[in-house]
Amino acid sequence: MSARSLLNDQKAVGARWLKLSVVLGLLNGLLLIAQAWLLARIIDAVVFKDAGLADVAVWLWLLLPLFLVRAGLARGSEQTAFRAAAEIKRQLRGRVYRHIQKAGPGWMSGQRSGALSEDLTKGVEGIEAYYARFLPAMTLTALIPLAILLVVLPIDWLSGLVMLVTAPLIPLFMILIGTGVERLNQQQWKTLARMGAHFLDVIQGLTTLKLFNASRREAEVIARISDDYRRSTMEVLRVAFLSSAVLEFFATIGIAIIAVFIGFRLYDVGLPIPDFMAPPEISFFTGFFVLLLAPEFYLPLRSLGTHYHGRMEAVAAAERLVAVLDAPVAPSPDEPVVLKPEGPIGVRFDDVRFSYEAGRSALAGASFDIAPGERVALVGPSGAGKTTVASLLLGFLRPDGGSILVDGADLARLDIDAWRRNLAWLPQSPRLFQGTLGDNIRLGAPNAPLDAVRRAAEQAHAAEFIDRLPLGYDTPVGERGVGLSGGQIQRIALARAFLRDARLVLLDEATANLDPASEALVQQALDRLADGRTMLVIAHRLATVRSADRILVLDGGHIVEQGDHATLMQQDGPYRRMARLLEVSAP
Repeated sequence: MSARSLLNDQKAVGARWLKLSVVLGLLNGLLLIAQAWLLARIIDAVVFKDAGLADVAVWLWLLLPLFLVRAGLARGSEQTAFRAAAEIKRQLRGRVYRHIQKAGPGWMSGQRSGALSEDLTKGVEGIEAYYARFLPAMTLTALIPLAILLVVLPIDWLSGLVMLVTAPLIPLFMILIGTGVERLNQQQWKTLARMGAHFLDVIQGLTTLKLFNASRREAEVIARISDDYRRSTMEVLRVAFLSSAVLEFFATIGIAIIAVFIGFRLYDVGLPIPDFMAPPEISFFTGFFVLLLAPEFYLPLRSLGTHYHGRMEAVAAAERLVAVLDAPVAPSPDEPVVLKPEGPIGVRFDDVRFSYEAGRSALAGASFDIAPGERVALVGPSGAGKTTVASLLLGFLRPDGGSILVDGADLARLDIDAWRRNLAWLPQSPRLFQGTLGDNIRLGAPNAPLDAVRRAAEQAHAAEFIDRLPLGYDTPVGERGVGLSGGQIQRIALARAFLRDARLVLLDEATANLDPASEALVQQALDRLADGRTMLVIAHRLATVRSADRILVLDGGHIVEQGDHATLMQQDGPYRRMARLLEVSAP
């Protein structure tokens, strides 16, 4: 997909409002011709025919509603164009956001969140001028000057010929200058994305920068990037002002030539052209009428030149959006398989292979089974592929080879949204969002009643501290759980899992970084959560896997050992060596 094809595809979203904007603008242009005729008639009658106020009163009264109607049409045309742009922006922002969701954390991990924020905000806003101004102006540029030409040519073909000759010069120079502006706009957007991404990264790591006394150095980097953006912006403005001056020059030259030709004939001064080409004599009314229409003939062309920079900006912004929309997503199955509605889920990895990049294999033929209702722990050294297994089960990644079977059905043939409704994910560092405690617990079940939220909190041992708060479940929580301890955040995340009532629970060392009291409460809640559900525990500490029904040892991208804790400790294998290294004794 190219930037221009993306912009063209979005036209259909606001087509109704864009067409209405053009119709209103065309009507305004036709009334403009009528307005010029009335003004020329009034001036001609008063100056040359000694008409009094009473003689031209009818025409003057006609001008008043004409001015009002034209003002209303101009406003209506502008408002409908902006309405079209607003609908397109809303639809496009939703499309980009949904695509980012489908691409998932696997793709997001390689992106800069600041750059994506710029794409979703300023990137989408950058296309507004294209739909709200450029497209209507481009259509009206073809219609209004044509209507004026059809009026001028029969009454003064010489003025019409001047218009025909000079009018193409304006869009010609607009295109020539616009090619340079497009390159500068693309450079400007890249600089803006770099600045936004870097600034957000610095803000997120401000604490670390302060601790290492590096904040002043980063401030200098931001100042340098900001200055680069200022320079690129000024380059764009310089070319924009230059192009506007060129367009105004040619429009002014065209109007001046028409005025000179009309003036020569009104004063009966011979024109420096052959006799056979000499135009007929012209009256003051005709000459004044044509002169009133001449600036309006060039006005749409000049406006198009002004709005052409909006098109260039939109193309540059669309380039960034296309880069996001081209992110690979897993195809949806034509006929998705439906899982049985109840009971624990069984999972089978059959020779699953996955690589993040060439030469970086995360899984190299991993094969294992998780029986329905079984509690399985997955252990192994860092980089063994434990997190990759979880990401594959969550649908964030797709295997390069092999298959993942869920109750006998290939995971690739399941509807991913329906599949995730059967899952609960409890990471090592859960994320809470701005809102209330109740809203955070309802994250996976937004319509759950308060009673269900209370029961889930009680099962997760979160009600113990929530009930002591003055506002209880309506207590506001800052972003990332500001105001709560690590153990409290972990129990809120556990309450989410209880409320969701998932059939398969994935845990990533849920008791890490907790004090002994909080760890004991969380462990009790995990034991309760495992009842009647399939559970996969990704363990980084062997002390948390002793109660597992089975332990899978992952190393080098495949399973090298499996069994319960006691069995594996009797074998001289990787698990026993890890246990001794971490000073974990068998019970």
